[in-house]
Amino acid sequence: MSAVVTMEERHEKERRGVALAVIAAAQLMVMLDMTIVNVALPSIQRDLHFSLTNLTWVIDAYVLVFGGLLLLGGRMGDILGRRRMFVIGIALFSAASLAGGLASSQGWLIAARAVQGAGAAIASPTALALVAITFPEGALRNRAMAVYAGMTAAGGASGLILGGALVEAASWRWVFFVNVPIGALLLFAAPMVLPKVDGHGGRLDVPGALTISGAMASLVYGLVRAPSAGWSNSSTLWAFAAAAVLLIAFIAIERTSAQPLIPLGFLRHRNRAGGYAVMLLIGGAMLALLYFLTQFLQDVLHYSSLRAGVSYLPIPIMVASTSVVLSKKIRKLGIRRFLTAGPLLIAVGLYWASFINATSSYVHVLGPLATVGLGMGLSLMPLTLNAVSSVRNHEQGLASSLLNTSQQIGGSLGLAVLVTMSATAVKHSVQSAIAALSPAKPSATALAHINLDATVHGYQVAMRAGSAAGLLAFVVAALMVRAPAALTVSEG
Repeated sequence: MSAVVTMEERHEKERRGVALAVIAAAQLMVMLDMTIVNVALPSIQRDLHFSLTNLTWVIDAYVLVFGGLLLLGGRMGDILGRRRMFVIGIALFSAASLAGGLASSQGWLIAARAVQGAGAAIASPTALALVAITFPEGALRNRAMAVYAGMTAAGGASGLILGGALVEAASWRWVFFVNVPIGALLLFAAPMVLPKVDGHGGRLDVPGALTISGAMASLVYGLVRAPSAGWSNSSTLWAFAAAAVLLIAFIAIERTSAQPLIPLGFLRHRNRAGGYAVMLLIGGAMLALLYFLTQFLQDVLHYSSLRAGVSYLPIPIMVASTSVVLSKKIRKLGIRRFLTAGPLLIAVGLYWASFINATSSYVHVLGPLATVGLGMGLSLMPLTLNAVSSVRNHEQGLASSLLNTSQQIGGSLGLAVLVTMSATAVKHSVQSAIAALSPAKPSATALAHINLDATVHGYQVAMRAGSAAGLLAFVVAALMVRAPAALTVSEG
C-alpha cells in the first residue's frame, strides 16, 4: 500500500510541477508583451507608415484594454470557472498575436493589440488564482508563488531582451508570432494538468462590470495620453472626468447589488489594502526605470536594441535568486520585513541610477539595476502571497485582479507623471543654458551638447521621482502591514 501511495504522491507532485510550468509560462507571456513590442516600434513605424502620434497606440491599446478589463476577467474566473477562463484567455491572446504578426495596416495591428489585452486581462488573474488552489498552504505554495512572482518581475526586462533579439535576427512580426507556439502548447497542456474547479456560480454583476471597466479604461486612457496631448488637453480632461463619474456610479451600484463585483468590505482588510497600495507605487517606480534607462542606453550610450535589452539581465537574475531564497524563509519569518525592505531597496536603486550623466558607462547602471532587482525580488512574492491569503476561495480571482490592476494603474499613472516631469525639466534646462550664453548665440555643437545634457537631466529628475514613489511604498508597507499575514486561503 505504501508503494501505491508513494507512486500517487509522485504522480501528484509531477502534475503540480507541470501545472506550475503552464501557469508560469502564461504569466511570463502576458508580462513579456508589456515591453517586447517597445524595441520593435521603429521597424513597425517604417513598415506600416505610422505617424509618431498613432505609433503610441501600438502600446497604449494593449495597456488600455488590459488595465480596463482586469477586474472583469478575474471575477469571470471566480464565477464561470478558472481553468475554463484561463484557456479562453490564452486562446484569445494567441489568436490576437497571430493576427498582429500578420497585420498589413495600422488599424489591423492596433485592433490585434487590443484583443491581446483582453486575453491577457482574462488569463493573468486566473493564473494567480490557479496557483492558490493548486498548491496547498505552506512550503509548496510559497515555492509556487516565488516562481509566479519571478515571472511577473522578469517579464518586463526579458521582453526587452527577447524583443531586441527577434527584431535583429528576423523581423518585428516575430515579437507577435513567438506567442503562437507557446500559446498552442499551453492550450494543449492546461486541460490535462490544471485542476478543474467549477465556478462558484451566481450572476455576474454586469452594471458593476461595465462601470468599473469603463472607469479603469478611461483612467488609463487619460494617463497614457496626458504626456503627449497635455494634462490640460480637452481629451485628457474628459477622460479623467468620465473615469470619476463611472467610478462614482460603480460605488453606487455596488452598494445596492445583491452580488457585487467587488464587495466594498473587501478593501477594508488592512494588509490587503496596504499591499495593493504598495504594488501601485512600485508599478510606477519600475516603469520609470525601464522607460528612461532604456532611452539612456540607446540614445546616449548608443546601444543596439539587443544590447540595451541584455543590459537589464541583473534584474531577472536578482529576482530569480532572491525568490528561491525567500520561498524557504518566508513561512518562518512572515512577509512584513521583506515587504518593507523590498520597496526601500527599489528606492535606493532608482536614486543611485539618477546619478548617470552624459559620460557614464554601463558600470554606472549595473549596481542600480542589481539593487532594484533585489528589491523587486523581496517585494513581489510577499505582495502576491498577501493578495491571496485570508481570501475566500470564491474571491481568489477578485484578489488577483485587484493586484494586477494596481500594478497597471500604477505603471500608467507613474509613467504619465514622470514623462511630464522629465519633459518640463528638459525644457527648463535648455532655456537656462541658452540664457546663460546670451547674448551670444550657441553654435550647433554647443546646442547639441546643451540638448544632450538637458535630456540626461530629464532622466535624472524622473528617476528621483520614481525613487520617491519607492520610498512612499516603503512607508505604506511599514505602516499598513502591521503583522505577518496569515498565509492561508479560506474555503468559504
